[in-house]
Amino acid sequence: MISLTAVRKQYSSEVAIGPVDVQIPGGGITALVGPNGAGKSTLLTMIGRLLGIDEGTIEIGGYDVGSTASKDLAKVVSILRQENHFVTRLTVRQLVGFGRFPYSKGRLTAEDEEIISRSIDFLDLGALEGRYLDQLSGGQRQRAYVAMVLCQETDYVLLDEPLNNLDMRHSVQMMQQLKRAAIELGRTIVIVLHDINFAGHYADRICAVKNGQIARFGTPDEILTDEVLTEVFETPVTVIDGPNGPLAVYY
Repeated sequence: MISLTAVRKQYSSEVAIGPVDVQIPGGGITALVGPNGAGKSTLLTMIGRLLGIDEGTIEIGGYDVGSTASKDLAKVVSILRQENHFVTRLTVRQLVGFGRFPYSKGRLTAEDEEIISRSIDFLDLGALEGRYLDQLSGGQRQRAYVAMVLCQETDYVLLDEPLNNLDMRHSVQMMQQLKRAAIELGRTIVIVLHDINFAGHYADRICAVKNGQIARFGTPDEILTDEVLTEVFETPVTVIDGPNGPLAVYY
């Protein structure tokens, strides 16, 4: 479980995150959705301790994020931010191997190499593992970064807009692979998404963020309603019955 209690981050007298009180159950996919500037990515980076908080407490799997040693926390939670810029020329396999650093400290063992290979295969990157990142498309690089995070083998995985640079087909494939990771690998995945319909179809829970606070939290059926989405996004939304579940239509 991920637990946030009275969490606040103050940027100025007019801009703040919180107070946030929410408990994200273990297992499955929880999608953070909301309008631009709502605080979704900020909330995710605070959970992953890439951004400090001013007040409150955050716990992941019983570990206090604020006080747990980095070397221990890195074996509990992994995070992928939107900004991924490696200056050094790396192959896909070398990049994915960075996920083993909390365990290997840079000296990969045979077991590490096996886990790297599994993560590469899980994201269907086997044919690309010897290629350099600057030889890949944006979507291929994004899949490589997600493979690196999964290679860290943490129970909790935080992903900030992993569908960036992916076309529709590869976005669907990515969400299917993340769903598999949640089910087959037992990971708890918290993901920032812009597309409410991807959240509705693949997430087990949806956390709607607005103005730096949790506006709604519930199942896709509870969140994907005309009333809730219109309130959260401040634009008229109609939810219709699609072939695979509810679909939000903006107009």
